[in-house]
Amino acid sequence: MSKNKTIPHLLKLKDYVTLTGTTLGVIALICAVIGSREFISLGFFLISITLGTDLLDGYLARKMGTVNEMGKELDSLSDSLTFGIAPAILTFQAFKTGGVYDIVIVIGSICFVYGAILRLARFNISKVPGYTGLPTPISCLILICFFYANYFYAFALGGIIHPFPDISYFSVPIVLILLGWLNITTYISFGKKGKSVYGLFFALAPFCPIFGILGILNPDFLVSLIISIFFLVAFLIFLTFIFMGFLINVMEKRKDSDSE
Repeated sequence: MSKNKTIPHLLKLKDYVTLTGTTLGVIALICAVIGSREFISLGFFLISITLGTDLLDGYLARKMGTVNEMGKELDSLSDSLTFGIAPAILTFQAFKTGGVYDIVIVIGSICFVYGAILRLARFNISKVPGYTGLPTPISCLILICFFYANYFYAFALGGIIHPFPDISYFSVPIVLILLGWLNITTYISFGKKGKSVYGLFFALAPFCPIFGILGILNPDFLVSLIISIFFLVAFLIFLTFIFMGFLINVMEKRKDSDSE
C-alpha cells in the first residue's frame, strides 16, 4: 500500500468529527448494555449529541471542499450505528417488559435498524438530488423525542424507576416499524434546502441534549412535566409534518400516473 493510502492520509478534519460521533454511539451502546434507566437516558443524550456532529462534518466538508468517497462511506457507516443500531437497542432496553411481549419490541427494533441501514445504502448509490425517504437523523430524533416524553413523564410521577405509561409499551413497536418504513419509502422526498421539516429539525434538535442534561440532574415534578409535554408535542408535530408530506407526494404521484 502506497504511503498516500494509509488511514491518516485518507482522513480529513471532517472525518475526525464523524469518528467523534461514532465514539459517542459506541458509548451509547455501552449505556444500553448496562441497561439502567439513568444510563439509557445518558445513551439517548449522547445520541442527541451525534446529531450535531453529523451536521458539523457535512458543513466542514462543504466549507473546506473536502468531500470524498472515504468520507461518504465513513459517514454512512457511522450513521448506521448512531442513528440506527444504537437508538434501536436503547429503545428496546428502555421499554422491555421482561415478558413474551419483548419479542414484538425486538421485531420493531430490527425493522428500525433495517430501515436506517437500507436507506443509507440506497443514498450512497443514488444519483437523484435531495433525499428519498426520511433521513436517518430525523427518524432518530423522533425516537429520542418519544423516549424523553415518556422518561420525563414517568420521572414526574414517581422518579427514575417509575414505569412508563402502558400505552407507550404497546405503541413503541409500531413507532419503530413506522420509522423504519418511513426511512425507505419512496413516497417521501426532500430537496437539499428549503423544506420545513429541516427547519423543524434544526429548531428542536438542540433541545435534546439540553433537556437530557436536566434529566441527569433529577428535575422536580413541574419541570419534568413541562419537558415531557415539550417532547410529546415535538414528536406529534414531526409525525404531522411527515405524513402531510407523504399525502402530498401520494397525490402528486397519482396525478402524474393519471395524466400519462
